[in-house]
Amino acid sequence: MTDVELKKRLIGKITRMKNKYLFQEIYRLVEEEETDTGVYHFTDEETNSINEAREQYRKGQYLNSDEADKEIDTWLGE
Repeated sequence: MTDVELKKRLIGKITRMKNKYLFQEIYRLVEEEETDTGVYHFTDEETNSINEAREQYRKGQYLNSDEADKEIDTWLGE
């Protein structure tokens, strides 16, 4: 598919969309592309989440892959 075909298909889909959230996300992505400096800056919320996860890791409060798989199976009722 050429760039022109892809743009036409995308414009058609956007024209038919009714979901405000998707419009906002598309706009955010386009804005990001136009202002992309190559450096991502975390929000305060993201930074806090990362710091919390690091602290949990330091305290040994994490699951290995097998434990996580078992917990997921439990959540899914399997």
